[in-house]
Amino acid sequence: MNERLTELEVRVAFQDQTIQDLNEVVTDQQRQIDRLTQELEAVKARLSGLAPSMVIPQEEEKPPPHY
Repeated sequence: MNERLTELEVRVAFQDQTIQDLNEVVTDQQRQIDRLTQELEAVKARLSGLAPSMVIPQEEEKPPPHY
């Protein structure tokens, strides 16, 4: 009985460490995702400021020549 209890305590200790390690990985990944999202938004803003849009608003669109 004592051996089983000791084995369970060891397992719980390893599981706690694994959970803590996984939490650190997920936290780091979320920080990276947040940073990349900010960088992407900055790039999109720079690109939209550099070149005019290639898409004409629908109200300015002329009908195709076959009409």
